[in-house]
Amino acid sequence: MASKGQQIQEIDLSKLNLQQLTHIKQQLDQELNVFQDSLHTLKIAQGKFQESGDSLEKINSNSKGKEILVPLTGSMYVPGKIADSEKVIIDIGTGYYISKDIDGAKEYFKHKINFVTEQMEKIQSMGMEKSKIRDAVMEIMEERLRVQLAQQQLQAKT
Repeated sequence: MASKGQQIQEIDLSKLNLQQLTHIKQQLDQELNVFQDSLHTLKIAQGKFQESGDSLEKINSNSKGKEILVPLTGSMYVPGKIADSEKVIIDIGTGYYISKDIDGAKEYFKHKINFVTEQMEKIQSMGMEKSKIRDAVMEIMEERLRVQLAQQQLQAKT
C-alpha cells in the first residue's frame, strides 16, 4: 500500500548481488521488528479497552453509593464512591475526558476495540507480505552462497 508520494518499485532479486541482497534483508528485518513492536503496543491498547468495557458491565442501578478504587494513573488508585450509576467519565486520550451514559461508554469501547483489531489485522497482513519477501531474499542469498562455495571448492582442487 503506497501513499500519494510513494511509488511501489518492483525489483528483480535475481539480478542483485549478495551485498545488495544482504542490505534488503536487513531492511526487511528492521521493518518486521517495527511491525512486531506495533502489534505489541496495539495488543496492550486492545486489552485496556476490553478491561474498561468489562468494568462497565459491573455497574448497575444497585451500584450507587458503593465503594470503588478510582484509578489516578496506571498504578495509583484512590478510594471513592459511585455517585451516579447512570453516567461515567471516560478517558479518551491525551488528558481529555468525557461524560457518557453506560450504554454510550460501552459503545465507545466496543468501537475502539474494533478499530484497534482492524489496525492489528492490517499490520499482520503487511508483516506476512514482508516476511514472504524476506524469505525469497534469503532463498536467493543461500543459492548464491552455495554457488560461491562450489566455485571456491572447484578452484581449490585445481
